[in-house]
Amino acid sequence: MANNYFEFKQFRVDQNGSAMKVGTDGVLLGAWVDISKANRILDIGTGTGLIAMMMGQRTNSDVKIDAVEIELSSYQQAVNNFANCPWTSKLNAFHLSFQEFCQITTVRYDLIVSNPPYFLNGLKAKCETRTQARHADYLPFEDLLNGAMNLLTESGVLSVVLPVDEGEYFQRLAGLTGFYLKRKISVLPNPGKPAKRYLFEFCLQKCEAQFAELIVENGQRHVYSPEYINLTKDFYLKF
Repeated sequence: MANNYFEFKQFRVDQNGSAMKVGTDGVLLGAWVDISKANRILDIGTGTGLIAMMMGQRTNSDVKIDAVEIELSSYQQAVNNFANCPWTSKLNAFHLSFQEFCQITTVRYDLIVSNPPYFLNGLKAKCETRTQARHADYLPFEDLLNGAMNLLTESGVLSVVLPVDEGEYFQRLAGLTGFYLKRKISVLPNPGKPAKRYLFEFCLQKCEAQFAELIVENGQRHVYSPEYINLTKDFYLKF
């Protein structure tokens, strides 16, 4: 059973009220995405608020971070986590679907991040809140891409983390929507193993895409690669 909380170096994530617990995907995205030009950030499907709080740790004090969450208990958990973290003044949570949020907001964002629901097929979880968190029925990729395109500034960036198959499908859809691939990282569990996840950055202006690989473990369980340690050392207590 997952712990009721997860302790990072500079903040704690209480997660007993959220359907989706702290996981490697969110940590990787929050640590990897380029925040150097971001003054307004949006986290879509924030869950516990993990990625939004990572953005809070990594950015200057004048940056504003909005977080959208459709599921009530996860939203309430994020609100509490935001209130108890060092960057509470930078963080703002909304209890809405992303589709509803797009209809009411007038803000334009320099960076939109999401660890989105991605199950396109298969059985639904017995728990409805977990189903909302995991299945793309509640936030179809098309809605995510079209909404992000409308909310980004001209030089803004959309960044997501997805499993390989869903990621390849998302990349094709992004191109059809009008996005250009900016950066793509293939996340490998061990050397020589196939990638399990993709980290993406998409932009609205034509650019030359950059590709790289990130190996998590050096062939032995819990023996982490220098690249993985360097990426996550500002967050994980174990590094």
